[in-house]
Amino acid sequence: MCKTMDVTTRRIAMQRIKTLFRLAKESFHEDPSLAQHYVDNARKIAMAAKVRLPKEYRHQVCRHCKSFIQPGVNCRVRIQQRREPHVVITCLNCGKQTRLPMKKKEGKSKV
Repeated sequence: MCKTMDVTTRRIAMQRIKTLFRLAKESFHEDPSLAQHYVDNARKIAMAAKVRLPKEYRHQVCRHCKSFIQPGVNCRVRIQQRREPHVVITCLNCGKQTRLPMKKKEGKSKV
């Protein structure tokens, strides 16, 4: 009983998180503070349900100031070729940078 309830809770939480991020994206240009409120609620739901945010949503939130970021509006996205190729996302609210590697991690090869 507890196992199915836990799975149901997580599924509902993911649906709400997706809805809140969609609303945040739609309302960002009219009211950025409302979009930030939606993202804050989505993060709280994820923490309460012990669900990880999917990568597409995690990359829309600054790791440092937790603000909702939209490329070209309040963040800058650049590709760097030095060392390993990576994407650098600079939040224009706090000025911090996040680096995302472009090369996929090599896992165990199947022989």
